[in-house]
Amino acid sequence: MTTVHARRGATPAPPAPPAPRRFPAWAVPAVLWAGAAAVLALWWRDTEAVVGTAGLLTDAGRITGLLCGYACAVLVALMARVPLLERRVGADRVARWHARAGRYTICLLVAHVVLTLLGYAAQDGSSLVHETLTVVLDYPEMLKATAGTVLLLAVGIVSARAVRRHVSHEFWYYTHLLTYAAVFLAFGHQLALGADFTGSPAVRAAWYALYLGAAALVVWFRVLTPVRLNLRHQLRVDSVHREAPGVYSVVVRGRRLHELGARPGQFLRWRFLTDGMRWTSTPYSLSAPPRPDLLRITVKALGDHSAAVARLRPGTRVWAEGPYGALTADRRTTHRSLLVAGGVGITPLRALFETLPGEVTLLYRCRTAEDLALGAELEAVARWRGARVLYAPNGPHGRRPDLTAGSLRAAVPDLDAHDVYLCGPHGFARAVYEALRAAGVPDRRIHHESFDL
Repeated sequence: MTTVHARRGATPAPPAPPAPRRFPAWAVPAVLWAGAAAVLALWWRDTEAVVGTAGLLTDAGRITGLLCGYACAVLVALMARVPLLERRVGADRVARWHARAGRYTICLLVAHVVLTLLGYAAQDGSSLVHETLTVVLDYPEMLKATAGTVLLLAVGIVSARAVRRHVSHEFWYYTHLLTYAAVFLAFGHQLALGADFTGSPAVRAAWYALYLGAAALVVWFRVLTPVRLNLRHQLRVDSVHREAPGVYSVVVRGRRLHELGARPGQFLRWRFLTDGMRWTSTPYSLSAPPRPDLLRITVKALGDHSAAVARLRPGTRVWAEGPYGALTADRRTTHRSLLVAGGVGITPLRALFETLPGEVTLLYRCRTAEDLALGAELEAVARWRGARVLYAPNGPHGRRPDLTAGSLRAAVPDLDAHDVYLCGPHGFARAVYEALRAAGVPDRRIHHESFDL
């Protein structure tokens, strides 16, 4: 690793803070799996016996149908951007849970359809095609359920990694919203045809409560809360500044922004209400501590939307949602912190570098010295707070510095006694994480969020 700059002041480090109370992230999957177990218990209670091939197939279809219905409600709830989860657990972790729930839902849906139709066909002694037409055309609520199934399968296909790489973010986003329509269309047939619901008003009421609860979360946190935020704070672009080649900072002005509750290390989802940008909502981190009247983000041109940020004009109206993210000072457990940034990953760490209590070292990985964004600010912060800044640019002929366990320990001798905040491209973050673990840093002290949402 090449150290371009290293500076430490004489400010003594404060005593180590007490470990902050954290939301137990394991509790959420535990509750969700407990709900799935309750659904299986419901089937068990209402099933006297499974007889023959037809019975085996139809009951397997019943189980997968119940689990799929439950998973649909979970899927919607995880789309609601509940602040308790987004800010305390981490938006990236919640997004991974949502993606996993989506895969489970699609698999359960396909299994439910196939197993149920095969079971009905075996029971009636008819062909699969004839049974399919009978179920879709003659059974109550099945036309709507079929439409919902088609929509949900379309969302699943577009969300698959192999497909998503070839479609625009806007197309993926608006296709993804069809999940709500799919769940709404499929809900009726669950109550109309589900044997577990037709004979038990209490179970029907519980199922209604599950779905209405998920819908209420979406309406409150994805509709009403953003409307209230933007009416209250009246956000507009104040100015745009070039920081490095292809990197621009946008200063946003608003009213009473201290009431927003944004913290260094967090991000918001931004929608700039101007031609070509109003239909895209993109997560960008705060690149400076929030002020009562100003927020700042720093954006690297990586696509059409981020490149258009450079052309924003003062006065452009801004629609924002948030703040989100758990990459904050609450995660620290010691009075020593190492911030490791790769490329534009410097943005949330720049805000933390200024505000994180205790002894702080910043390691900034970049391709060339010209690519250093916010470098002058980092130098100024290092001087007044007595912190260290280490730069790791490419060497001659573009050779990348080795960020290994040994080089990290050489740069920060007591590395295993530090909290480490890590932000950058996925490959970079993975490599640094492995190096930190090899250097003896406990997993609980490595704090990272991915912003590929």
